[in-house]
Amino acid sequence: MKYRILGKTGFEISEVSLGTWQVGGKWGEDFDRDNAEKIINTALDNGINFIDTADVYSDGESEAAIGRVLKGRSEKIYVASKCGRKISPHSNEEYTPKRLRDLVENSLRNMQLEQLDLIQLHCPPTDVYYRPEIFAEFDKMKQEGKIANLGVSVEKVEEAIKAMEYPNVATVQIIFNMFRQRPADKFFKMAKANNVGIIARVPLASGLLSGKFSRDTTFSENDHRNFNREGKAFDKGETFAGIDYETGLKAVEELKKELSEIYSLPQYALKWILMFNEVSTIIPGASKPDQVISNIKASDIPLLTREQMHRVNAIYENRFKEQVHQRW
Repeated sequence: MKYRILGKTGFEISEVSLGTWQVGGKWGEDFDRDNAEKIINTALDNGINFIDTADVYSDGESEAAIGRVLKGRSEKIYVASKCGRKISPHSNEEYTPKRLRDLVENSLRNMQLEQLDLIQLHCPPTDVYYRPEIFAEFDKMKQEGKIANLGVSVEKVEEAIKAMEYPNVATVQIIFNMFRQRPADKFFKMAKANNVGIIARVPLASGLLSGKFSRDTTFSENDHRNFNREGKAFDKGETFAGIDYETGLKAVEELKKELSEIYSLPQYALKWILMFNEVSTIIPGASKPDQVISNIKASDIPLLTREQMHRVNAIYENRFKEQVHQRW
């Protein structure tokens, strides 16, 4: 495993880390505590030292599983959670300093921690980024020792750029993968200039870049890849990175032909992201321990060649840029 600095936090974290949206089971299925703890322990046993979670993941079960695992570990593990998505209705008006403080304190209880290494606003409505009192509340919680750092998880590049105007924003979590390339245009350079860490999420486009899906693949009723393809529940960009599923399948077949068969497609997809030095870490999820091992191997495979990078970019330009580039 290789390690990178997470912006102004100063944390030296694994460049391949663990996202826990579906830890303990696939999206929409019942939470399996034993499986969750096996996945987390596998990650930590193999060099991962940064875990990303959120209070809404399995309604706090992911946070609780992390807390249980940490009690049995002696090494330093950096924990990042997110807050805000529990607010209902999820509107700018419902975001208040007190509500966010309550959510942070609840996450601390879930994980049995005294301090969060990183708390992130969880894709709030765009208007929230224009409210200094929201960001000031996290400075208060930092002074009180409840959090060490503040970050944001965003839907749009414009939100990321606005968030960086607040000096206490140390990290930005953003969707970035072979099918969603816009952040590399301008945002990456701006983040580096501001010493803001970049956490790349949805790195495998909700599993599309696993190369295992087909037109006949079915997803369970409660799986967002079934019900949110058009953005009915939350931002469309969270599901398959916002791209058309059929187009995604065609692009995957192209990628399989363009990239050698030495390594798996998801490993190439993760390594592609790591080719951008501005990225601090990627946070692929896992629903079983062997997926964690496969993801971790991406850290050690050879760099993609210039020709391979060019081929990936050509597929993006031809198939996806027009439909996604300016939307997010």
